Amino acid sequence: MKITYPHMGNLYIVVRALLTTLGLDVVLPPPTSRRTVELGVRYSPEFACFPFKLNLGNYLEARELGADTILMAGGVGPCRFGYYAEVQRQILSDLGSEMDMVVLEPPDVSYKELKEKIRHLVGDISWWKVIKAIRLAWYKARAIDAVEEKLLYLRPRVYEPYLLERYYHRALHEIDALSHRRAVQGAVRDFIKKVGSMPQRSGEFLRVGLVGEIFTILEPTANYDLEKRLGLLGVEVTRSIWLSIWINEHLFGGLLRVSNECRDDHHLAPPYLNSFVGGHGKETVGCTVGFAQRNYDGVIQVAPFTCMPEIVAHSVLPAVSKDYGIPVLTFYLDEQSGEAGIQTRLEAFVDLIAAHSHDQKGGMLSGSVFGN
Repeated sequence: MKITYPHMGNLYIVVRALLTTLGLDVVLPPPTSRRTVELGVRYSPEFACFPFKLNLGNYLEARELGADTILMAGGVGPCRFGYYAEVQRQILSDLGSEMDMVVLEPPDVSYKELKEKIRHLVGDISWWKVIKAIRLAWYKARAIDAVEEKLLYLRPRVYEPYLLERYYHRALHEIDALSHRRAVQGAVRDFIKKVGSMPQRSGEFLRVGLVGEIFTILEPTANYDLEKRLGLLGVEVTRSIWLSIWINEHLFGGLLRVSNECRDDHHLAPPYLNSFVGGHGKETVGCTVGFAQRNYDGVIQVAPFTCMPEIVAHSVLPAVSKDYGIPVLTFYLDEQSGEAGIQTRLEAFVDLIAAHSHDQKGGMLSGSVFGN
């Protein structure tokens, strides 16, 4: 069995640690590139969302490298993510690329089914070894989030952002290569110490909350490096979703206490959105309220084109923007999005929130500022 899985930001480091510790043969797809996009778009339904197309491109490139098994997460609710595996399985079959697809449904659907799928993958390995592999993967997920959080904080502040970027990628490489918890934690400490000594600008910086669909938030190819673009424009970005938070909530049932300023913000969605609409729609609304209450200068929503949960969330964000006086900008992204247009809209939004923030210091603006 040669197993592969799709890219979603730096998730590949976590999954590779889990699978290789269990003794499985991993075939990692090449980094998502223009070719990945072209392959996915060529063989996907026209109105499938962007993550679907990128995932399919990852599978096809991994197949070229010898992968014969796909590890894929499942989903429930209105979001189309729950249908990805079956549709992609049929597409691969039609292309003559037969691959075994192992779909790990959320444990709240069926713990028994999840255990059976894990046993199918690992064979007769003891459950203690499985737990040790999960622990190592978890520590790497936390390490990645710690490094990325520091990167987002420092990117608008340091005089040499590209040097910071090199330190960041070097830290990820070390985290990926290490096989012990203390060594992983040491790599994080070394990174924080190294970048903390870099010369920084003083003064106040604009803060923007990033909300939306998880894949589009975490995968730079899907969001066209939006976080980096904002950082280079002098804006500190805070995500509403982090990799370890998602793992904790969807695989561990939220049992681990993980500190995050947006952790409980989904409770703030009512009265704007009272129902579960699939995906992270409710969290998008609640976190926008949370960012507003914490005096952020603006919020950016990112989502794949045609994403139903985020469309529902988008429909109520103007009311949040008006009630809290916080500017909100929405990007719907797919393979046809233009980088120049994205950059122009970001620059305009940064100018807008800078003016809005300046005016607020002399008195709250009335009305709302809302970008579509």
